[in-house]
Amino acid sequence: MRDGVSVRDAAIDKVHAELAKQDARQEEGRWRAMYKLLIVDDEPTVRAGLRSYFDWAAYGIDVGGEADDGDVALEMIARDRPDLILTDVRMPSMDGITMSQRISEEYPSIKIIFVSGHDDADYLKSAMKVSAVDYIFKPVNLQELSTVIKRVVADLDAESSERIHKQELLVKLKEGMPLLREKFLLSMIGEGAPKSELAERVSFLGLNLPVNASYWVMVVSVDDLADVMASRSERDRQLLWYSVLNIYQELLDAHMRGYVFEHRIGEFVGVLQVAEPGGDSATEAAEALFALAGDLRSNLERWLKIGATIGISDLAGGLSGLARAYKQAREAADYKWYLGKNRIITMDSLEGAEPEDGALRRYDYEFNEKLISALKADDEVKVGEAVESIFASLSYSRPDGLKYGRNLCLQLVLAIGQLLMELGTGDPELEAMEAELTEALYEKETLRDMRRLIESYLATVGERIREKRTGKVANVVERVRAYIELNYANGGLTVADIGKAVYLSSTYVSLLFKQETGQTVGEYLTQVRVDKAKVLLLDPQYKFYDICYAIGYTDPSYFTKLFKKVTGATPSAYRDSHG
Repeated sequence: MRDGVSVRDAAIDKVHAELAKQDARQEEGRWRAMYKLLIVDDEPTVRAGLRSYFDWAAYGIDVGGEADDGDVALEMIARDRPDLILTDVRMPSMDGITMSQRISEEYPSIKIIFVSGHDDADYLKSAMKVSAVDYIFKPVNLQELSTVIKRVVADLDAESSERIHKQELLVKLKEGMPLLREKFLLSMIGEGAPKSELAERVSFLGLNLPVNASYWVMVVSVDDLADVMASRSERDRQLLWYSVLNIYQELLDAHMRGYVFEHRIGEFVGVLQVAEPGGDSATEAAEALFALAGDLRSNLERWLKIGATIGISDLAGGLSGLARAYKQAREAADYKWYLGKNRIITMDSLEGAEPEDGALRRYDYEFNEKLISALKADDEVKVGEAVESIFASLSYSRPDGLKYGRNLCLQLVLAIGQLLMELGTGDPELEAMEAELTEALYEKETLRDMRRLIESYLATVGERIREKRTGKVANVVERVRAYIELNYANGGLTVADIGKAVYLSSTYVSLLFKQETGQTVGEYLTQVRVDKAKVLLLDPQYKFYDICYAIGYTDPSYFTKLFKKVTGATPSAYRDSHG
């Protein structure tokens, strides 16, 4: 959710700067707020004495002014707002008691200390009940004045500290307001909030969400989430989600009114307010809703290169209906498993996804048996028919359709694996493929994607079964041998090169060759090269290094060691013994 970021940040920065200054003064041990004092007395000598013979600065007090009567003092207070007033009780025009009553009504935070003669003691006691914080008798004793002033300044410091603390809390509250708003909206699509508290909470959070207005909830679910997450660093993921939120909110502001927030990874929720009665018609509001959904989908694809499925709820009456509306929008978006990705899905469009009789149909496990039988018979047509029947049955609407379909696909994979073991056609490559398929099924979001995975796997399995039955394996081995016979002199020859030549993976070629011959492809290649070397060694015109290069080795020393390992004799010993 967006806020008046620049204005808010400027205000926060200003408060932070002031607090930082105060913290610095505290750390230096010199901090104390300077408080303003106003001295009120009708005797000039008393005022002068109080100003001059007491070290006010030592207590953090600045004498801001003097007044000779209560009415004059009130004018100065209105203008200068002092923190502390030291006043006589008896004055000609307005006495100190009357003045203090006026001050307590208009400026309750100002502290008042009375200075008077002993004969005014009873008078002062009654005045203390009204507004004053303390009193001192004339003639003023500086030690007594110091004690009183210390106590008053301590009170002022405590109040100042409390004000600063409240300022800090307000700053933190402002900083956390976007998070509080998001937390509130999350609660509204979850457990909700008591109706009696809604209006007050909405007002406090500054949200433009009338309690009794009508709302749509629109859920944006990022498609192929596993791929999107895997292809990005954590930093890039966070930037992506921020961009999705930003695009969603800007388009929402352009088409309607409302708020957007992230609910979970890859899911973004919009609370969309419908115009108040007397505004746009229902038709125009619906047009704005679908224009927003269409623009959002196309902008995410254009600018962020991601697809998204959008689920839209029925109209909810009031904020209290958001929880139910969210469930509807989420259910609609989740129906991508059946209807496909990158779509706008409303509750109305789900009606076509229900079976004609309205009942959920139980999956018939006979389809699995038919698929296994078709694989055994190597009947590609029947395999295709069985797959069609299986996924047609899975397409019927049911709770947790994606999870239900995934579980049944996993059961198919296990049944196929069992068949391969029974037929003796299992191999590490197929086992690895089965493991990858199982993992991929958990990442797919639609039934269509899961079907493609199953069909690809079945094609490979069918090819393996067919090879086993037609003797194609033996043919592959002969082709490998023939290729090595023609290319053994190539020093860079690898199993991958050989596999490519016979149109199979290097892993599968290695497995077949080992199963059929008892040798690895590498061992057979070495055998061919050594056999060729034996023939060439019988002719004395060929030097050892010429023979080494002729059979595909570039290091005569390595060739000698390898030859001895295979034959038990060095090349020279072999030549001598067969010369």
